[in-house]
Amino acid sequence: MIRKLITVIVVVAAGLGVYALIKSHGPEAATDEETTPSVVTVQVGTLTNVTLHRYVEGYGMVEPAPATAEQPAAGAMLAAPVAGVVARVNVIAGQQVKKGDVLAELNSGAMTVDSAEQEVERQKQLYAQQNTSLKNLQGAEAQLASLRVVAPLSGTVTRVNVKAGESVDVNTVVAEVIDLNRLAVSAAIPAAEAKDLKTGEDVQVLTDPPVTATLAFISPAVDAASGTVLTRATLAADSGLRPGQFVQLKIVTAVHANCLAAPAESVVTDEDGKSVIALVKGDEAAQTSAQTDLRENGWVEISGTGLKAGDSVVTVGAYGLPEKTKIRLLSSATDETTATNSTPAK
Repeated sequence: MIRKLITVIVVVAAGLGVYALIKSHGPEAATDEETTPSVVTVQVGTLTNVTLHRYVEGYGMVEPAPATAEQPAAGAMLAAPVAGVVARVNVIAGQQVKKGDVLAELNSGAMTVDSAEQEVERQKQLYAQQNTSLKNLQGAEAQLASLRVVAPLSGTVTRVNVKAGESVDVNTVVAEVIDLNRLAVSAAIPAAEAKDLKTGEDVQVLTDPPVTATLAFISPAVDAASGTVLTRATLAADSGLRPGQFVQLKIVTAVHANCLAAPAESVVTDEDGKSVIALVKGDEAAQTSAQTDLRENGWVEISGTGLKAGDSVVTVGAYGLPEKTKIRLLSSATDETTATNSTPAK
């Protein structure tokens, strides 16, 4: 009997011990663990007032400016006026010429440029003596003109394609002349983006150093094959660019001066698809709604209740950050390495 009583007492004592152990690691312990706030290591940035731009980007070619109501085209490819043989070439590539200068001269059939010059002089003398008609003089001058390649504008000879003694026909390009002070960049812009463009807008040509141009022409038609719209931006006389140069460009379609902006990595999207930033106050970060607009060079234009220049926001660590949480600032590369390699204390 005594032996049975001792056995019962031992079993009851063991049960009470197990109950106490379960109690000590049960819901109350879990609740205590859950209520202990976690600390997230982050980096922060500052809201700043800056000037931001909206761009339409594209690629284009530097070309002579086309003709306008005020000026002729800034470039010309000069073909031989008649079939014949080149008698003289009077210029070289890179040479400056004036409108009316003779670039090359031809012999055609039985008529040579020398004999045509002599005939013009003879007709002038006869006309001065009233021994020939004006029609005869003008005919001799027209004959000489047909044997000469003349610069139609002042500029630079960019190409000479013939040498003395070479045969040419009316399709042969003898030389090219360009006014290098009147150049433009022609670029094909996707039609969907071209709707935002307006003539007079600034164009940034992304050369080294960058060059600023002005949007002068937007085609009213869309190229059916490429779905693009032809645009043309005029360059300043001292742009330093060359005809035939391929360039990248940005057309400025909006400028927001002195707007409030946040570092781009600080602006994230919440579960509802809305833009938020984590505003830092003391050792806490709290999500705040923000409306966004222009983006440029790592900055995003924002607006929202209570946001102002100088406010601190979470940058590195902003994505997935709880709505409100304790934070620890990561101020250096050493801190980052420590935070990455550290493990929770047990």
